[in-house]
Amino acid sequence: MKKIGFYLAHPAHFHLFKNVIESLVQKDCKVLVVYNEKDVLHELISTSSFFEISHRVKSNKKIESKIALLLQFFMKNWGAFLQFYKFKPDVVVGTPILISLIGKLLRYKSIIVNEDDFDIVKKTANLGYPHADTILCPEVCRTTKFDKKSIKYQSYHELAYLHPNHFKADLKIATNYINNEKPYFILRFAKLFAHHDDGITGINSEVAARVVNILRPHGNIYITSERTLEPEFEKYRISIHAKDMHHVMAFASLYIGDSQTMAAESGVLGTPFIRFNDFVGQISYLDELENKYYLGYGIKTNNIENLYQKIKDLLEMESCKDVFKDRRYKMLTEKIDYSAFLTWFIDNYPESKNEMVKNSDYQYKFK
Repeated sequence: MKKIGFYLAHPAHFHLFKNVIESLVQKDCKVLVVYNEKDVLHELISTSSFFEISHRVKSNKKIESKIALLLQFFMKNWGAFLQFYKFKPDVVVGTPILISLIGKLLRYKSIIVNEDDFDIVKKTANLGYPHADTILCPEVCRTTKFDKKSIKYQSYHELAYLHPNHFKADLKIATNYINNEKPYFILRFAKLFAHHDDGITGINSEVAARVVNILRPHGNIYITSERTLEPEFEKYRISIHAKDMHHVMAFASLYIGDSQTMAAESGVLGTPFIRFNDFVGQISYLDELENKYYLGYGIKTNNIENLYQKIKDLLEMESCKDVFKDRRYKMLTEKIDYSAFLTWFIDNYPESKNEMVKNSDYQYKFK
């Protein structure tokens, strides 16, 4: 029986791996899920079948400095080390680079699953990538000096859980949270405090006020935020259970935010997105969604007037939802079901890696 470990560091990783883990368990693999205390990640796992095969790595939730962030990194390493030491996995899968560091010590194989370009996560990548057995990432990702140990595929992380094979948007679920009698818009304000967010800015209160004023005559506004909101925006705040968020996003007329992941999720759902931060032009998979499939728009913070104009253009676009539905269809015809591919890759590892090295077109059987 193959023993497979997963390390989940962020709520998005729950969605990324949930279908894969369920499929592997059905294949009689023995699975352990180790995860961080991060936002709603514990809540998501506790309400799923993962709860029986998971272990939470506790940490200090109040991170006020880079020193505290570094200390927490070592705490997580130690907590994960203990769990994988007891479990003795054949392979561990995850996005955190620490799985490769622990794997080197415990002599298990590690697969780092990433969709950020090497130069975006350069500090941590240089620490973890050299010790990983395999790096899995979208075809468009820049892996530079790690190309030889990278396996690339035609898909996105978001298609592991939002591909039509796995997700059907349900309006009844969405209307538990929103009023769909007229158009509605989702605004997302992120903290931008991760290690790769240094010097990155997003939507401040002044920009948010202008955006709200533009949108208000056209429909309802709902704000989901990681940070404290000013009193003037509190009336727009909405609390949506993490497991239902994608149903709400799917029926929105527009998503605007400074979060990368939610922008990509909106794009693959066919909901037009505008991401407003300084990562624009730096992240390959988002550039592809924007510049090849035209599913959204990235605008840097030094181009504020362009943000306002783009919102107005989308509000005035005739049959906007139909236009983006067609664009989404084109994207889906060219991408694979990432969850199905990842399940096969892990279940058959390392033979699957050899297969992909010999014939990268093998991935298209998972369309």
